[in-house]
Formats: sequence, C-alpha cells, structure tokens
Amino acid sequence: MIVFVIARVGYSSSLIFYDSMLTDVTADDRMDMVSSSGFAWGYLGSCPPFILCLLFVLLGGKMGLSSSVSTILSFTVIAVWWFACSIPLLKQYKQIHYNENIEKKTLSSIIHNLKLTLQKVNQNKNIRLFLLAYFFYIDGVFTIISMATSYGKDVGVSDTNLVLALLLTQIVAFPFAILFGRLSKKVNTRKLIEICIFGYSLIVLFALQLDKAWEFWFLAVCVAMFQGAIQALSRSYFARLVPKDNSNEFFGFFDIFGKGAAFTGTLLMGIVTQLTGSSTYGVGALLILLVIGFIFLKQIPREAGGK
Repeated sequence: MIVFVIARVGYSSSLIFYDSMLTDVTADDRMDMVSSSGFAWGYLGSCPPFILCLLFVLLGGKMGLSSSVSTILSFTVIAVWWFACSIPLLKQYKQIHYNENIEKKTLSSIIHNLKLTLQKVNQNKNIRLFLLAYFFYIDGVFTIISMATSYGKDVGVSDTNLVLALLLTQIVAFPFAILFGRLSKKVNTRKLIEICIFGYSLIVLFALQLDKAWEFWFLAVCVAMFQGAIQALSRSYFARLVPKDNSNEFFGFFDIFGKGAAFTGTLLMGIVTQLTGSSTYGVGALLILLVIGFIFLKQIPREAGGK
C-alpha cells in the first residue's frame, strides 16, 4: 500500500506539470490538435508494454514462470518503458511561461501565490464555471474508466474478456482522439466537449442492461470513442482560459478537481450500490453527474476559450 500511494502521488503530480506544458509547446490555435495528439499517442504507446505484461501474466505458467516472477517482470517492463519514453521530453522541453514575480521559492511565497491564484479563479467567471463543470462531468468519466472492470465482473464478464476489452479501448481511443482534434478546427471546442458528455450519458444508459460479454466489448469501444477526446479537449480549452504565466498553478487546481471528482464518483456509485443492492443503480447514478456538468458548461459563453 505504501508503494502504491507513492506511485500514485508521483503519477498524479507529474500530470500537473505535463498538462501545463501545453501552453509552452504550441499556440492557441493548435492547442486542441496538440492536446488530442498527446492523448492519442499516449494510448497507442501504452499498448506494447501492456501486451508484453499480458503475455507474462496470462502465459507465464506455460513459459515456466511463477506468478510472482511474472508480476515482477511486468513492473520492470513498465518502469523501463516509462523512464525511456520520458528522456526526450526531459532533454528537449524548455519552459517559456512562468511567474516572474516570485523571486524566492520559499514555502510562504508559494502559499501566498496559490492564494492569489485561487482569488483569480474565483474572480474569473468562465474559469470558475468550467472548473465546476469539469468536476462533475469528468467525475462520471473517470468513474466509468476506473470502475469498468469491477462492474463487468459483477455482471458476469470473465477476467480474460475484461483485460482484452481494456486493451481494445486503448487501441480504439487512438484514432478517435485524433479525429476529435481535427474536428476542433471546424467545430467549437465547447460544443465537442458537450458531444462527448452526451456520448458518455448514452454509455451509462446502455450499461444499465449490460449482462453479456459482447455488450461489454461494445461498451469498451464506445468509451474509447470519447475517452481521449473529452480529456484532451478539456485540457486545451482550459489552457486557453487561464493566464499562461500562471498555467502551472491553474492546472494544479484543474488536476485537483479531476482527482477529487474521481473519488466522489466512486463513492457515489458505492453508496448507491450498497443502498440498492445492485451495481446497476450505482452506474445509473453517474448520469446525474454528467447532466450537472453539462448544465454548468452551457453557462460559459460560446466565445470563451476561443482559438
């Protein structure tokens, strides 16, 4: 558990800086495409180590490997892959936008600066509305992603089908993330996010009657169609709303809202499942979160976050 917490904190913290890098590596008019490409290649790039780890776990016994050795090899593959793929970024990335007003990086100055950022969030109606919208709709999205295998197992889908369906999701997410990035050149970004929320709402409704393996596979494809797009476009839309010199701090709040949402959605699903005795009703409760997020998003002027 200690190792898991350390890994989770490291991963979650890295996303704050990774997301805020978007303002440094491209211009406003290309943010949607660059953000979508980042998610797309990330999904595709996760497939080789995923497949290799699957071979270790599913076929380890036939290769004369014990379960513990297969697990160790899987962790090693992921660690090497992650480190190797980080080298180009660490060597070539140059930060352009940053807060020049902080001369001393003391704890008190950082806390003071975060208070100023929070005031800016509160004063800017569009940023405030988007963060509220993001909190609710990404809540539904992350909960669907994180709880998919648990729900599938609960309705009788085998472990093998669950794992292979996850792999299929990664593969299908690649072209659809690229597609939505290209669509952003002709369609308003906020409108595309709304389409993704609507798509996820239909996914939740379909999941209410899910009881067969092929339905879970179909659901995996549907999730993949919108999964990368809604995350990528949310990131680029927010990047255009915030002051670039404070992007790290603003994306800190952005990722906090995302991580808090993932906890809230799982908690809501768990409570409803326990009260009703059925995980189906727990999944249905996620529709409420998506609708609330959609309503907040509609309050933002259409021209906000323009390219």
